Amino acid sequence: MQAIKFKNNRLFYLDQRLLPIKEVWRECKSLKDGVSAIKNLEVRGAPLIGIFAGYVVYIESKKFFFSKKNFLRQLDRTLKSLKNTRPTAVNLFWILEKIESAVKANMDKDIDTLQNLILEVVKKTHLEDINSCKRIANFGVRLINETDTILTHCNSGFLATSGEGTALGIIYQAYKKLKNIKVYVDETRPLLQGARLTIWELQKKHIPCILICDDMAAYLMKQSKIDKIIVGADRISAYGDVANKIGTYNLAVLANYHKIPFYVAAPFSSFDLKIKNLPDTLVEQRDPNEVRKVFNKIYITPKDVKVYNPAFDITPSRLITAIVTDKGIIYPPYKKNIKNIFAKFF
Repeated sequence: MQAIKFKNNRLFYLDQRLLPIKEVWRECKSLKDGVSAIKNLEVRGAPLIGIFAGYVVYIESKKFFFSKKNFLRQLDRTLKSLKNTRPTAVNLFWILEKIESAVKANMDKDIDTLQNLILEVVKKTHLEDINSCKRIANFGVRLINETDTILTHCNSGFLATSGEGTALGIIYQAYKKLKNIKVYVDETRPLLQGARLTIWELQKKHIPCILICDDMAAYLMKQSKIDKIIVGADRISAYGDVANKIGTYNLAVLANYHKIPFYVAAPFSSFDLKIKNLPDTLVEQRDPNEVRKVFNKIYITPKDVKVYNPAFDITPSRLITAIVTDKGIIYPPYKKNIKNIFAKFF
């Protein structure tokens, strides 16, 4: 199962706005199409946004054939446009910077060679993301017991990555090995990624799951119905702070109070070692109508009500039990152990 497809130099994506009601595939033919798809959440999930954006760069670069000067100027414009789509997901910047570095290192090459080089970078990163998901799942499954009931938030599966996912990837692997696990899913207001996307994925995998409203999680924890919480991440700082879908911080605070393990699952492409502590300025503020309306169609509030709509929140590392990565499981102290694991593998 996959959310994007690159075939015969053409890029297709599953429009996630329409799930689970309709499964509609669209073709991305231009930078304009790609920017719109990312901004409007037709394509979403930090790792997937990065891979999708990389292919968008390649598709757009095929139009830059007049001169080397024109190619480089248009490439710069394309990279800047894509960087401005979503400010929080670091994977997006990571792959665009890899493309930029590869081109700069080969400035003496002709346009055809540079275009092929861009595609090579993207395909290699795409494969790395698929394999990264497998490694995260294999490490993370060690944290799951036979009869665990797991709570997850937002969507972190094959709709958010190139592989089977991060947090959901662990759950999928756990269900293969431990058939008795059960999953609760937060609906994840305001865009309902849990209700629409995660439940859809879990049902595709035939995994027992129960949907709850976001404000029901505390009561479930009080009743001792949750054994573990696993979420994904859009960006992780050098000190282990995590930016993820709004509502993640709520769960971390509740888990801490109820003494429930709180795990974050993410590839190393989600780490931003340039930042020690994630600032609130990284948090994307989105359209107020996402809160005022359901599916951007039906008003559920007075039309003129003021809205505060941050897409993400930041969970401090002290509330996180462990971070499951494609290089292994990182435990506190995060400042030291994140640095050590990067020194070991990079």
